[in-house]
Amino acid sequence: MDTAALVAHTAELLRARGDRMTTARRTVLAALSGRPGHWTAEEIAGFVAELDAGVHRSSVYRCLETFSELGVVQHVHVGHGTTVYHVADVGHLHAQCRTCGRLVDVPASVLQDAARALAADHGFILDATHVALSGTCAACAEGSASPPTPTPADPPG
Repeated sequence: MDTAALVAHTAELLRARGDRMTTARRTVLAALSGRPGHWTAEEIAGFVAELDAGVHRSSVYRCLETFSELGVVQHVHVGHGTTVYHVADVGHLHAQCRTCGRLVDVPASVLQDAARALAADHGFILDATHVALSGTCAACAEGSASPPTPTPADPPG
């Protein structure tokens, strides 16, 4: 979704709950929509400062919280308590290599069988979108001398 469409969509959601689109909110959305991938709040605050130095870091955190509540931005808990954010799109999951830290987007369908089994056997409805699955990427599993450098995200395969 382009920045203008994202801002317009978010403004509608904000108005529906009695809020308004502020300069800080618009700037955070612009910073996120211009950078696909998964970013920490600190990184996003840096991107926002490049666009508008007048937006305070605490405003960025509040915007991210609001956008997460609205479903416009998805937050994902990755290794060691870190949280990353990205513009919400078609549901996907995240897998993180515990060796090199690489974060990969994977289709939500990879856990469909597990989700069905949890629901049928335990009455538990799975929502795996807020956490990253942990494992080892192919490069690290092969023991390559130089595993991939952690990247913001790799597109679903």
